[in-house]
Amino acid sequence: MKEQRKKDKTYLVVGRIASIISVLMYVSYIAQIVSNFQGQKGNPIQPLVAAVNATLWVIYGWINPVKRDWPILIANAPGVILGLIAGITCF
Repeated sequence: MKEQRKKDKTYLVVGRIASIISVLMYVSYIAQIVSNFQGQKGNPIQPLVAAVNATLWVIYGWINPVKRDWPILIANAPGVILGLIAGITCF
């Protein structure tokens, strides 16, 4: 029983850390967006692929047949928005 609680706690901690890192990864696109608006256009492929990836994860979290997976939704929603903005502003 004690071993299971330790595994559950580890699972929750790793999940929370991964969610925070995911959000930070997508928030880092803000610097590229600013550079794009300043005329230093970047390559749109990586942020657009990231936006597609984040979109698929949001869909996955939303359609989970057991219950909505809010950590996945929240961690990837910024990627949809900021990835698209970063990619589009490269043009």
